[in-house]
Amino acid sequence: MKQLLEFLPIALFFVVYQLDGETLQLGSWSHTFDGIFSATAVLIAATALQVLIARLMSGYWEKRSLWTLVAVAVFGGATLILRDETFIQWKPTIFNWALALIFIGFQLFSERNLLERTLGMQLAMPATVWRRLNLLWVSNFVIVGALNLYVAYGYSEATWVSYKLYSAIGFTLLLTLLTALIVSPHLQEADSAASAGETD
Repeated sequence: MKQLLEFLPIALFFVVYQLDGETLQLGSWSHTFDGIFSATAVLIAATALQVLIARLMSGYWEKRSLWTLVAVAVFGGATLILRDETFIQWKPTIFNWALALIFIGFQLFSERNLLERTLGMQLAMPATVWRRLNLLWVSNFVIVGALNLYVAYGYSEATWVSYKLYSAIGFTLLLTLLTALIVSPHLQEADSAASAGETD
């Protein structure tokens, strides 16, 4: 449910972009969709709504979601105010590269990396496995950021919008799968240890 909620703003961004040139009529009020700019306005509003719904469901503000909202509001706001799509196109790259730097920083300058700090209470794994997991996530952030720029500058705006939707889904699924492959042996070890404890 949480993952689906996170994809909602990107899906709406994609859908509204496809309505370019269409006019929405509600009584005496009407609005003509203008491509990336209407899509960006919807992205900002949908991200704010998604963060609020997540807060109501979980009972707390999730830092990653709040930072996502800040990034969308800043880069999306600049796109709308300056009527320049460059800002919203750069947002995924800057956000992902910033996350990569944060993850690297925790790995280099802290006893435990960010993933271990977040998940260490629920999952006991050797330090080498936590480092491997951290490297996977950093690599994901770097690659996603670089590919975003490659598509934004190498292809049409419409292609970039489609890529934004499908890559968000694809890379999230791939990262989840690879994370599960690294973590699952240690989950099995924990289950085995718990079962052995129960039989003693």
